Amino acid sequence: MAKPKSDKHGVSGKSNELITDFDPSKPSKKNKYAFACAMLASMTSILLGYDTGVMSGAQKYIQRDLGCSDNQIEILVGTINIYALVGAAVAGRTSDWIGRRYTIVLAGAIFFIGAILMGFATNYAFLMVGRFVAGIGVGYALMIAPVYTAEVSPASARGFLTSFPEVFINAGVMLGYVSNYAFSTLPTSLGWRFMLGIGAVPSVVLAVVVLGMPESPRWLIMQGRLGDAKKVLDKTSNSLEESKLRLDEIKEAAGIPEDCNDEFVQVSKSSHGEGVWKELLIHPTPTVRHILMAALGIHFFQQASGIDAVVLYSPRIFEKAGITKDTPQLLATIAVGFVKTSFILVATFLLDRIGRRPLLLTSIGGMIVSLMTLGTTLTIIDHSDHKITWAVALSIATVLSFVAFFSIGMGPIAWVYSSEIFPLRLRAQGCSMGVAMNRVVSGLIGMTFISLYKAITIGGAFFLFTGVAIVGCLFFYTLFPETHGKNLEEVEQLFGTFFMWRSRQAEMDRKKEAEMVAHKA
Repeated sequence: MAKPKSDKHGVSGKSNELITDFDPSKPSKKNKYAFACAMLASMTSILLGYDTGVMSGAQKYIQRDLGCSDNQIEILVGTINIYALVGAAVAGRTSDWIGRRYTIVLAGAIFFIGAILMGFATNYAFLMVGRFVAGIGVGYALMIAPVYTAEVSPASARGFLTSFPEVFINAGVMLGYVSNYAFSTLPTSLGWRFMLGIGAVPSVVLAVVVLGMPESPRWLIMQGRLGDAKKVLDKTSNSLEESKLRLDEIKEAAGIPEDCNDEFVQVSKSSHGEGVWKELLIHPTPTVRHILMAALGIHFFQQASGIDAVVLYSPRIFEKAGITKDTPQLLATIAVGFVKTSFILVATFLLDRIGRRPLLLTSIGGMIVSLMTLGTTLTIIDHSDHKITWAVALSIATVLSFVAFFSIGMGPIAWVYSSEIFPLRLRAQGCSMGVAMNRVVSGLIGMTFISLYKAITIGGAFFLFTGVAIVGCLFFYTLFPETHGKNLEEVEQLFGTFFMWRSRQAEMDRKKEAEMVAHKA
């Protein structure tokens, strides 16, 4: 049988036939290996989740022990996301230089140092130094985990596997909430230090186990190491035929001739990351501009719709709703973590079955309803001079429904989508820009939420988040093409027409169908 020719985008007709729906309940041996690699890489994201979750409860004990003002607590809670900008910005270049795997190790090492510094902090300034170091590690982890996972995963399982970072962020949040409850009975001066310092333990374990993972095949090809890349692709593809096609497509994207089968080849400097910022920001093509808008937009709306306000300040929200004692507040917060973690697991099984767009639009629609209801009930409670039981119960229920709807779409898809839409040469640093946007907005929410609800009331704050979510829904509906079932080199073709992407999608589907008919004939 004659080998099908690749088009100018590096996508062969035959490769499309090899992309089938992935069933997580019946993974093949190849899928299991990719599953293990993705899981180990994604566990790095637990660092951010733990820090976010643990700070929601630790902040009140820090305030009591160190005598901090509300403004100092806002800065303490939110600035780790601003510090993560430094890590995210440097991580893209670092991962192109030393590789994806060693960048994950570096993320764990940096966070370990930050956790130790926070655990032994003697005053507010010392604590802020620890937050800065931990924030750098968080930025590294957030950027590199989805990039590595997307690059090692076959297209049929990419949505499932690339959602793992969000799974472990949620698992980390849950562990942070449990840590709050477990150490809350210790003396105030010890409790919050144990809550923060214990985060050093998982970072050490992660740094060690990641060394047993293979390097990303796309990074290996960027370095000219074709032989090593082929070995990794053979282990992570559904068949040797798919492995060869994936190898050919990545070689073409990296500018390596398809007939070149040497173990080592010389690659251009652009494969090492030079000139990427110029192509992303100064002279982007319409395709790159559309991709950049989508990546930055989804990260902006993920955070601007208020998820970190709920996760970081849930004890305060429950206090405003009428739950005044510490223990019930922490238990209600654990319920938030449990729901958030449970529903992200639902999302992982649906991403490669029903696609990104249906989940994303369902998710943000549910978030809009939940935010509007929460704003209404909190406003009723705020204007009442006595406890309204039904409003308290509805406030708690809508907080839980909000995090549930977030977790089935907005949470994981932001990382999945942004890691799979950038071309190979731009992926690492493009994803770092998405992480930077994510952390900037998260940091601003974290550093201003207390001041915001004092200025416009707690209900008004959630009405504001509702408005942001509505704009986000319109943005996703008009500008986001479906990427489900397409290999990373093929996804690029869907972008560049902005609001007209549906016609491009239809054209690609017709072409694929014609190729399949011709192949069967």
